[in-house]
Amino acid sequence: MKVIFQQDVKGQGKKGEIKEVSEGYARNFLFPRKLAVEATEGNLNAWKDQKRREEARQQQERQQAQAMAEKLKDLQVTIRAKAGEGGRLFGAVTSKQISEQLKQAHGLKVDKKKILLEEPIRSLGVTRVPVKLHPEVTATVAVHVVEE
Repeated sequence: MKVIFQQDVKGQGKKGEIKEVSEGYARNFLFPRKLAVEATEGNLNAWKDQKRREEARQQQERQQAQAMAEKLKDLQVTIRAKAGEGGRLFGAVTSKQISEQLKQAHGLKVDKKKILLEEPIRSLGVTRVPVKLHPEVTATVAVHVVEE
């Protein structure tokens, strides 16, 4: 019997896959737990429509991320921090501070988790920081740390 998996089933298939399973397994395990539905013509058409909508949504998210990347690539974020001799900061500049400064100064909302800072910035000057906006789209922001 052909089934369309509604959720991942360990050892059998992933969500959205169409696979052949034994009739007893489908009727006694998959269907009662709503892990799969029978691959009838109507269910297949609904699955195709859902897949098409999902692809369109992902395409729109990718386009929004690319538009945001275009805005970010020309920006320079300036952060003021206290510094000692040799340009070393007292403390550090974190991704949270960068995110807040982007929102405050430029009105762009970027989640701090998307700012890929390997370790906090501990010196004055300009640092190029990558921002992962989408699995396929990464932008770079110039962070200029100046003495307070």
